[in-house]
Amino acid sequence: MSKIKENIQIVQEEIEQNLHENERNIRLVAVSKGQNYSAIRSAYEAGQKIFGESYLQEALDKKKFLDDLKIEWHFIGPIQSNKCKLISENFSWVQTVDRIKIANKLNQYKKSERPLNICIQVNISNEDTKSGINVNEVSQFAGLINNLKHLNLRGIMAIPSKTNEKQALISQYQALKDVYEELKNSYGSVDTLSVGMSNDYLLAIQNGANLVRVGTKIFGKRLK
Repeated sequence: MSKIKENIQIVQEEIEQNLHENERNIRLVAVSKGQNYSAIRSAYEAGQKIFGESYLQEALDKKKFLDDLKIEWHFIGPIQSNKCKLISENFSWVQTVDRIKIANKLNQYKKSERPLNICIQVNISNEDTKSGINVNEVSQFAGLINNLKHLNLRGIMAIPSKTNEKQALISQYQALKDVYEELKNSYGSVDTLSVGMSNDYLLAIQNGANLVRVGTKIFGKRLK
């Protein structure tokens, strides 16, 4: 068994063990930025079908070499407006939308009949160095996205603060969950709370996350 396959099994088993009795389906995004083609192929052959990329050109190169695989690609990095066309054409999901200008451009360039799945990025820790909108702006922003024909609002995404204080993290997860539940009640398409990475995905699941983004726990250190 390859190390990557073994790691995926460990992550999936840990997720199963942390589900509550009435638990939802947890989707796992393998964060493959900085990983090579063979690592992604190994993960795919181990059953992983969803991959997240943060850098557009790197992702496009990988897509070309992995074109034979039916991968669901998620864009999870900062978005520059001049990259919106290629992002809209090459990804199924964009998890990092935090400006209406970006939403409008993604909508403008999306040409296929299937809409682009969108998560609103929320800066739940209010850190100046992080992207994302303030939690109080989510409702209005969601309404704007929902009115764009080629975008499908699926939920919210966040990167909590890097802290070892468990209670501080839980407070951020709970604030996100509250916003997520409000969106779910307002929009039938909303079903995704994307929060939790290699260092905190189990705690995130225990506090409401249903999509987690795990990289080093699956692949090990990034190659670049």
